[in-house]
Amino acid sequence: MERGKFIAFEGIDGSGKTTQFNLLMSRLSKLGLKCYGTKEPTDSPIGSLIRQILTGRIKADNRVLANLFAADRADHLLNEIDGIYKKIENGVTVITDRYYFSSYAFHGVDMDMDWVININAVNAAILRPTVTIFLDITAERAMQRINKERFHTELFETEERLKLTREKYFEAFAKLKDAETVAVIDADADAETVAERIWEKLSGIIMPVLK
Repeated sequence: MERGKFIAFEGIDGSGKTTQFNLLMSRLSKLGLKCYGTKEPTDSPIGSLIRQILTGRIKADNRVLANLFAADRADHLLNEIDGIYKKIENGVTVITDRYYFSSYAFHGVDMDMDWVININAVNAAILRPTVTIFLDITAERAMQRINKERFHTELFETEERLKLTREKYFEAFAKLKDAETVAVIDADADAETVAERIWEKLSGIIMPVLK
C-alpha cells in the first residue's frame, strides 16, 4: 500500500491557515481522496493545557510551553487511537493546521531556535511533511484580520510579536532547507485566489495519488 501524503499548513496568526485548511479538505474530499484533517495543539489533555496557557488562564515559562508542544506533537503522531503516523502508513493523506515549524518560529523569538529544533528532533525523525505550505502575510495585515474577526487575542498575537515570528519562520526555513520541502504562498489576497495558489503547488503531489 502506498503511504499517504502529509501536508502541514503554517503561518503567523491571521494568515488564513484555518480557512485554507478547510478549503483544501473540501476540495480533496470532492476528488475522492481519503484524507484526514487535524491541528496543533491537539484536543488531548496536553493540548488542552497548552490552550489554557496561550489564553492566559495558566502561567508557564516559555521553555515549559515549548516542551509541552513537543510532547503534544509526539502524541499527535503516535497516539494509538488517532495517531497520524499510522494513518499515513495506511494510505491516508493527512493535513494539519500547524506542525513543528510553528514551534521553531513562535518559540524561536524567546529562546535559541536550535534548542527548539532539538527538542522536536524525535518528531521530525518520525515524520516530516511531504510539503509545508507557508501562508505569507505581513504582521500589519495579520493584525487587521485578527482584530476584525476575533473577540479576544492570544499570547502571541501582537503586531510586533507577529513580525518577529514571521522573521523566525524564514530563519527556520533557511536552517532546514536541505531537510524540508516548503512552499511559500502569498496570502495577501481573497480566499479563493490563495486557494488556487496553494493548489498550483499541491496538484503535482496530490493528483498522482488519485490515479
